[in-house]
Amino acid sequence: MGTLLRHVLDVTEADVSAFFEDIGLGDYRPRFTPFVRALVAHGPLPIRDLAAEVGVTHSAASQTIAQMARQGLVSLRPGTDARQRIVSLTEKTLDLMPTLEAEWAAISAASAQLEAELPYPLRDVLVAAAEALERKSLRERIAETEAALKLERRPERD
Repeated sequence: MGTLLRHVLDVTEADVSAFFEDIGLGDYRPRFTPFVRALVAHGPLPIRDLAAEVGVTHSAASQTIAQMARQGLVSLRPGTDARQRIVSLTEKTLDLMPTLEAEWAAISAASAQLEAELPYPLRDVLVAAAEALERKSLRERIAETEAALKLERRPERD
């Protein structure tokens, strides 16, 4: 399951990255989009809040934000706490917004076309899977299975 999910993600990210190249956004990465969208919707945010908004770990958000900062897409300033950094979009990103919004619309339309070819809407399946894993992690499910297998095992006979 994990290998197949990773493959689908890799293929779609590669195609979106190639599209970015085609329209002159070669340095922009698909993983930047949820961060840009969150900052557009909410304004400047601490990295911790941005991570929660996007649904990733603080570490993953920090790494992505660092890459975006190196490319001049976001700026960082200290927050009220010395450990806190506030993330803001830069003028460079704001200038890119018409292109990014057109790109997002094109990707949404292409995703809808893909989902129309599938027996089940992929987004609905992924949301349902995420919700099921929030209710009970795969780790818990594995442990239950292992326990069940141990109960089913019979002692070896001499």
